[in-house]
Amino acid sequence: MISVIIPTYNEETALPETLRYLLRQPGDYEVIVADGGSTDRTLAVLNNFGFEVAPILIASDASHFTHHASRIRLTAPKGRASQMNAGGKHATGEWLLFLHADTQLPDGALARLNTLEADLTIQAGGFLHRFSGNDWRLRLVSFLDNFRCRHSRIIYGDQAMFVRRSLFERLGGFPDQPVLEDVGFCEKLILVVTPVLLSPPVLTDSRKFVKMGIWRSFARVLLIILHVEFHLPILPRAFFQDIR
Repeated sequence: MISVIIPTYNEETALPETLRYLLRQPGDYEVIVADGGSTDRTLAVLNNFGFEVAPILIASDASHFTHHASRIRLTAPKGRASQMNAGGKHATGEWLLFLHADTQLPDGALARLNTLEADLTIQAGGFLHRFSGNDWRLRLVSFLDNFRCRHSRIIYGDQAMFVRRSLFERLGGFPDQPVLEDVGFCEKLILVVTPVLLSPPVLTDSRKFVKMGIWRSFARVLLIILHVEFHLPILPRAFFQDIR
């Protein structure tokens, strides 16, 4: 089974479409939304889609925790690392798949992962990426991102990273840092396994890039790539604008 974990914070705009695409997928999976204290209609959206409040996690060993709802929501301290780690503790699936609230999986993605459960040579991976819309600049950003990922195997959060739960727990989950938690985790991951890259790509809503300004966003992506490639100190929090 797959545990799809979605961190949310004020995602009322993109979340409904993401859930519609996700919940129509065939396969054996549960969906866990870890909210960071949304003040908009995010929780109302989850209620409309039938999400139940997560039961209290009592067992110190998460492997002993079980639940029966296929759609649950929980609250965690704001921050993707904190929220996704909280979702991982409540997960019961063989695969943990971390999905951004504005990103849609390709058709058949979950059924495909179900078939990969038996292949123990595959321990982790992600999907190629593209943005919504036809702007050539957005296509260029995705092209560069996919090229980077094929070279480094460092998978970004908006690529629907998936990892076996036992391996995720062994590596200690996402590092407790305010930004680039996906990169920090993948740097540990690639020391022990080689993540696979799947296609067709996931589709990320481009509105945040457009709202920030495509060229400004493009420059920001390049700085992040250079930052990761040359192992520079963590970029300041102000560099990562919280655009909704």
